[in-house]
Amino acid sequence: MLGQIGLFADRFAQLGWEVTAAKVVQILSEDELIATVPDYDGWIIGDDPATAAVFAAGKAGKLRAAVKWGIGVDNVDFAACRELDIPIINTPNMFGAEVADIGICYLIGLARETFAIDRAIRNGDWLKPAGISPAGRTLGLIGLGDIGTNFARRALACGMRVIAYDPGVTAPPSGLDVEMAVWPNRVDEADFLGFTCALNAHNFHMLNADVLASAKDGVRIINVARGPLIDEAALIAALQSGKVHSAALDVFEVEPLPTHSPLRAMDRCIFGSHNGSNSVDAVIRASHRAIEALDGFLTRR
Repeated sequence: MLGQIGLFADRFAQLGWEVTAAKVVQILSEDELIATVPDYDGWIIGDDPATAAVFAAGKAGKLRAAVKWGIGVDNVDFAACRELDIPIINTPNMFGAEVADIGICYLIGLARETFAIDRAIRNGDWLKPAGISPAGRTLGLIGLGDIGTNFARRALACGMRVIAYDPGVTAPPSGLDVEMAVWPNRVDEADFLGFTCALNAHNFHMLNADVLASAKDGVRIINVARGPLIDEAALIAALQSGKVHSAALDVFEVEPLPTHSPLRAMDRCIFGSHNGSNSVDAVIRASHRAIEALDGFLTRR
């Protein structure tokens, strides 16, 4: 939303809002939020650490309501909001298609090594690797919500077989020809593992050294969800050993990716800047939803 904040100036004026857009690379720190949030009646939250301490500081100041922009809520203490009587909501189902677009782009990029070819040519080489065809391959898809369902449709359109993992889904949506399994069963069948699920207390480091050891040799990993779903140290070791052929990561355990991370030396990998949802169209949809939700809270209180 921050990058397109000017698109909503007219609506802000209609609502009589005075809006401050934070100048950040990725997130504000908890201390920065504690110093800032109390000055505002409403807060549209990004990926910042919206902790109990931040909400308590806000409640002691002017804060009356908050909205989490997007669907991911792992950074937000909703229990603290309930205790402090701060109304809050997120904006789900806004960009499942956009994140799935990035996911399938990454999958094809890993399969055909297109990004490695691009980098080689830019460096004066003429790389011609023999990739693999997605058709007939198996995608293990972790998460079958809005993003996962959209990702599955794209993978099926490529002729892939999809095994889906989601403890909250007993049967796939009607017409979606995927096989359901319980994680990490059948992980050895997957040529690709794609992560599209929310992060919670139960799935931290769900892809770890033990699971990787049972995966197919040469598996390719895609994460367009949350970085801590994957034990990054275990992934690095598996990449270095060749157990994992390559990975496409839009998210990391620490963001931005530290300059000293060994991942930066992995030439076959593809990296993003936690930007999977960032299309103009999706930002407009999610931002309008967030603005109207926040206005609803503020005008009722």
